[in-house]
Amino acid sequence: MNNDWKPLCSLQVIKQRAFLLSKIREYFASQDVLEVETPILSSAGNTDININSFSAEKIKMDAEKSYLRTSPEFPLKRLLCSGIGDIFEIGKVFRKGEVSKTHNVEFSMLEWYKLNYDYHQLIQDVTRLLSYLFESFELSFSRINILSYNEAFIKYLKLDTNHTSLYKINSICRDNGYSGSPLTVDESLDFLFATQIQPELDKKQLTFITLYPISQAALSQINPDDNSTSLRFEVFFGGHELGNGYQELTNSDELLKRFEQDNKYRLAHNLPLITIDNHLISAMKKNMPNCSGIAMGLDRLLMILLGCKNISNVLTFNAENS
Repeated sequence: MNNDWKPLCSLQVIKQRAFLLSKIREYFASQDVLEVETPILSSAGNTDININSFSAEKIKMDAEKSYLRTSPEFPLKRLLCSGIGDIFEIGKVFRKGEVSKTHNVEFSMLEWYKLNYDYHQLIQDVTRLLSYLFESFELSFSRINILSYNEAFIKYLKLDTNHTSLYKINSICRDNGYSGSPLTVDESLDFLFATQIQPELDKKQLTFITLYPISQAALSQINPDDNSTSLRFEVFFGGHELGNGYQELTNSDELLKRFEQDNKYRLAHNLPLITIDNHLISAMKKNMPNCSGIAMGLDRLLMILLGCKNISNVLTFNAENS
């Protein structure tokens, strides 16, 4: 008899997920941060060249298609522009093609924004939230480690990314198992970070990697003290990336420029062009407050809290049996 209709995780895990969500809401309620809901389906999408979106039939007459959101980021920022204040959302997001022990194409995301926070303050806030959640599950982390992106390469690979040629970086990639065609700077650094640095991060420490190169700024501000880097960080624990945070870009012209650059790259590399979110551009032109924000994958966090090795262990149903 076919049993693929059954949930993948136990009733106990389902209850522990509910407990995690209640603790997250408890934390933000204590800080007077408002929970909001935004659309899952939109006529505009995420142009990020490293993310593949699901598309669907159009939902308004003058659009060719619609997109399942890869993050609630854009509508949340429109709410920020409306003057709503500090906010968070817990909801489903979708990323095409991401299926592995730590990825499912549909997953739960927590995203929040704090007004008048710089990225240092947001790192402190992330630490407080995770400490609270770990304690709620009778766990803890040994200490906090904060390294810049370049410091991480120097520490683990003795590679100064600011003073090494692309030829040399590609050579290091080959020395560490890469066998394909030559990589760009960002592709080679991504390969080395994923295969040589991330596995070496202390699995009992909460690690923040900060000040990503400007070419990897995404929607973060450029570092005013070093315009080769951006005010972006990622947080890691137990060998897994948990979240990606920014001191948020507030300039609408720069935002549009980055969206257009993404689509130029997509066109040159035979990737689907993504409809730019002009509602967000208009909102930012009107009033984008100074703030910092972060998106955090909750399924992966629950894996860590429960000591699971596969994301399917914390899902009721995954891409295979949904």
